[in-house]
Amino acid sequence: MPSQPKLATVPVRDVREGGPVRHAIEAREVARALRDDCLAWFPASARYFVPSLDRITRRWLTRSASPYVPEIGAIASALNFPGIWFLNGSYEWGCTSLARDDGVPWLARTLDWPFPGLGRHVEIAHMRGPAGEFYSVTWPGFVGALTAMAPGRFAAAINQAPLWRRTRHPWLRLWDIGLNAITTWPLRHIPPDQLLRQVFESCASYEEAKARLETTPIARPVIYTLAGCTAGERCVVERTEEGFATRIENTGAANDWLRSTEPWEARVGGDLLFNCDYDEAAANSRVRREALAAWAAPFGNGFAWVVPPVLNKFTRIAAEMCAARGILRVAGYEMMPGFDEPQAVTHICEIGPSGDLAVRQHGDATLEHDIAHP
Repeated sequence: MPSQPKLATVPVRDVREGGPVRHAIEAREVARALRDDCLAWFPASARYFVPSLDRITRRWLTRSASPYVPEIGAIASALNFPGIWFLNGSYEWGCTSLARDDGVPWLARTLDWPFPGLGRHVEIAHMRGPAGEFYSVTWPGFVGALTAMAPGRFAAAINQAPLWRRTRHPWLRLWDIGLNAITTWPLRHIPPDQLLRQVFESCASYEEAKARLETTPIARPVIYTLAGCTAGERCVVERTEEGFATRIENTGAANDWLRSTEPWEARVGGDLLFNCDYDEAAANSRVRREALAAWAAPFGNGFAWVVPPVLNKFTRIAAEMCAARGILRVAGYEMMPGFDEPQAVTHICEIGPSGDLAVRQHGDATLEHDIAHP
């Protein structure tokens, strides 16, 4: 029987002054370790292509409507190793999420991606914008927002949207991914993750955030899940570059539209990229979404809902968020030797209603200690 991994603590960085640039500088060794862990998933030769990918991504982001290009440039200069630009252009995340009412809205999500290190190196950035403070579940060097909670305002998460297919054969998925990247190149819209950060910085209410997520042109299709502070304030916004479809019922999402529509194909990753057909891809997304939607127990029970099929070999992060109560819980997961499924590699980090920080053992409701939040 393989031994359980030793659990690390998820750092909470107060970067209300300095933002992601300060975050990257303070945690430069974590940023480098994350880059190295992610590259380890590729063939050794891939390391030599990172500077070229950086240059391509920098050119695209500089031409886009991103307001955060100066930040990325400052981070890349401060850290002085390749990969920062590419990290901030790699919107390739698979996820499962659910917004539901438990008296007030809650948002639960997993982030699934084959790269190792994303769970081990996850951090929480305490940030601030004109509309107020918020917490972003992130990594040093990354300027967008994928999972975040603004106490008293809203919580939101990004899921990768389905893939536009020109072909149907599994072995030609990479061809379609490449062609989609080429069609994205001329667009000057903001990347979806950077729009979400902008919304947390500048939107004072759920309704304002919803309207911005629905109508702002974006560079790539995306699925946003949004939860406010009063019962019924929850929705899923399915976005194309300039269009949207919003639903306030069935507010769970994975990596397909709620109603699968050809030629869109549900996202798959890792070894599934070449080993499942169109219908299997749709089923993979549907069973994850339905399984999380069927979870009826209260949240706050040690992430007991993170079980197959929601838990899969690519799961790296789990989070629970309630903006009404100011609660954010996060845990990191990684594939470990001897296990068939990812294992928790961090304690559960919980930010409570008063802004206090609590660290729990995974699956154990007993607090180890309370730390006054800076």
